[in-house]
Amino acid sequence: MTTYRQEPSRLSSDAPSTGVGWAVPAERGRTATDWWRVGAVSVVWLTSLFVVALWVGGGAVEDLLRGNADTIDTLGRITGLVAANLLLYQVLLMARIPLFERGFGRDGMTRMHRLVGFWSFWLMLGHIVLITIGYAAESGTNLVVQAWQFVWDYPGMLLATAGTALLILVVVTSMRRARRRIRYESWHLLHLYAYLGVGFSIPHMLWTGADFLSSAPATVYWWTLWALAAGSVVVYRVVVPVVRSMRHSVRVASVEPDGDRGVLVRMQGRGLSRLRTEAGQFFVWRFLDGPGWMRGHPFSLTAAPGGDELAISARVLGDGTRRLAGMRPGTRVVFEGPFGRLTGRDRRGRKLIMLGAGAGVAPLVSLLESEPYAPGEATLVVRDRAPGDGLRGEAIGELVRGRGLRYARLDGRRSRGASVWLPESHADWPGAELIRYLAPDLEEYDAYVCGPEPWMRSVTHDLRAAGMPAARIHTERFSV
Repeated sequence: MTTYRQEPSRLSSDAPSTGVGWAVPAERGRTATDWWRVGAVSVVWLTSLFVVALWVGGGAVEDLLRGNADTIDTLGRITGLVAANLLLYQVLLMARIPLFERGFGRDGMTRMHRLVGFWSFWLMLGHIVLITIGYAAESGTNLVVQAWQFVWDYPGMLLATAGTALLILVVVTSMRRARRRIRYESWHLLHLYAYLGVGFSIPHMLWTGADFLSSAPATVYWWTLWALAAGSVVVYRVVVPVVRSMRHSVRVASVEPDGDRGVLVRMQGRGLSRLRTEAGQFFVWRFLDGPGWMRGHPFSLTAAPGGDELAISARVLGDGTRRLAGMRPGTRVVFEGPFGRLTGRDRRGRKLIMLGAGAGVAPLVSLLESEPYAPGEATLVVRDRAPGDGLRGEAIGELVRGRGLRYARLDGRRSRGASVWLPESHADWPGAELIRYLAPDLEEYDAYVCGPEPWMRSVTHDLRAAGMPAARIHTERFSV
């Protein structure tokens, strides 16, 4: 290997004489995760094709070829149909129903949520513009007059106008540039208006839209999907969390410092094993400690779940995390979850390489506490701006001493080289070669990556460049 300016940080390993082994399966069939994914994808495609079939069955193709106002109307109808379908799917994605949670995972749902959100928004605007132009051309009416008539003379259009305004607000504040300027707590509150926006926008289509009422199958489909979306929000975002929280009676047991800028919160409850929580998963937590308790915050488990205790770690940054540091033992907790697929269920190799940045180290530590591996077969690489910023130092030390974990820190300012996940001190190292240095027999490894999204993209790119198959790279987004 070429010699570079600085060697990687020394790997700490005080391997004991005994450890847990790992048997590599000769052939891996479909897992439960695979079948959930098949089910989720099938539902999305089948329902989307059904919507197109309804549109074609209504004679839309003939209208599309007329080359007059009917053509514009037809384009407006299909954009409205697709927008309505996507808007309702957006609600189902936000509702965290098990089919999509287990089928797509948090990463997949984050990408779909953004993609579906923007496509449904632009199609909705296209629907409004095309329908207005088409109706105005057919009746010989001024566009402004036609738009005014839609709002005031058609059932449900006042609600739809209010819903459109709310969706515009949500989309504008979700754009990356605007998102960076808004506190998480404020953005989260604004984002909840998306429920109202969809709720106000859809009913006018169900009351007056020809494509929604043209046949019994169409009417049943649209009313069922609307009711399913509304019911899912109530059940999975309100009823299930409240019932589970009351049943398990989770309360804060202790609040401890974690590194120079972190906090460790331990919680206890009754019958928590019935949640079937896996190491690496996360919950959305609400701590009933005063005003602002309704804002949920996603935090991953920072220790392997066991008995009736759960623990989370967080870097103290915003208002929500600052409140954690001041919480008192006994504070009641409302939770949603468990969620996430950064678990050992899809692991394929005997060895592990874990790469975490900032608070992303928390789920990796919980996985290292629960997953089987022999001494020297697991490597943890942690990236922080300064060594004192690191979380879970004591737990990592126990894993080094008790289970032979190999541990390396890559601290410092971000590199300006091609591999931005590395610090400046290692800027001369190609990221893929550094990974090969840490894991020479990379074909025997699974990689688990958690941290800020740009950092994760850089790590994943270098893992692929080093030769690791995508199926062995497991990620969880630690940002909104």
